[in-house]
Amino acid sequence: MVHRRDSSAPRLLADIGGTNVRFALQISGEKPRRVNVYRSREYKSLTTALRSYLKGLKPGQRPLEAAFAVASPITGDIIDVTNSHWSFSIDRLRHTFGLARLEVINDFTALALAIPDLSPGDWRKIGRGKRVEGAPVAILGPGTGLGVSGLVQSPSGRIALQSEGGHVTLPAFDDFEAGVLRFFRRDWRHVSAERVLSGPGLVNLYRALAPVEGRPSERLSPATITRRALSGTCPACAHAVDMFCEMLGTVTSDLALSLGARGGVYLGGGVISKMGSAFKGRLFRRRFENKGRFSDYLRLIPTYLITRPLPAFLGLSYLLDRPTTE
Repeated sequence: MVHRRDSSAPRLLADIGGTNVRFALQISGEKPRRVNVYRSREYKSLTTALRSYLKGLKPGQRPLEAAFAVASPITGDIIDVTNSHWSFSIDRLRHTFGLARLEVINDFTALALAIPDLSPGDWRKIGRGKRVEGAPVAILGPGTGLGVSGLVQSPSGRIALQSEGGHVTLPAFDDFEAGVLRFFRRDWRHVSAERVLSGPGLVNLYRALAPVEGRPSERLSPATITRRALSGTCPACAHAVDMFCEMLGTVTSDLALSLGARGGVYLGGGVISKMGSAFKGRLFRRRFENKGRFSDYLRLIPTYLITRPLPAFLGLSYLLDRPTTE
């Protein structure tokens, strides 16, 4: 039987990452409202953060439907949020808050579902290329971790991939990068893409490159590394940011080839937006296109930086707008 929802009732949206959780209420077809951001480390659990957000709402204002985007694999009822101390049961959470419907998907799956609803003002193009309508789309982005997904169109609608592609083995483009990976292997037997292409990964890159620049590494945050790179006061910071852009180009082109993403590649996540002008699109794009015999193939694929705030909410809204069947 098909269950259709009350389009006038507010529903709960949540974007749950390793560092922050963002809550909003939304009525179908309208913009999210009452958007609040919470630091995950300041709350014992998702339940306590959600109770804090819903506090003060009258019973008639409480949402009966919800959709959560989570930076974690979704493989069953129990969700362990990657890069966070939070863990929760989907079924228990649904009962605790009296939800008639609760959808839980990976955060980059939600972002993938949002891509068709983005307008030209929601992204900035990096380099050349032209989208092929109806072709697969690739999505990835560095945040606390590295999110990856893809989107294909079907007669029944959008199909977004639930991927953990951020944990693929990080490749070395040249001998210098191979040396950097050897440095990382002192700490980790498996060096995934996320170990470098994330906020903590930028710090890892700086730690590896500071000795190369002839100075000991300091305890720096990603924001400080970016600021020093822009000011020109720290060669190791500038080297780390440039190498970040290049290695992101390598991993992005690998994903584009794997998916045949002639519909375009979209970059999300919070790290690139926080980098601002320190993120060098020309370095990223030059490495993206540098693929030997398939360089010509990649030159035709456009790459975009998503600039819209909270784009995953678009994907969650699309998910809730579809009727469910039981």
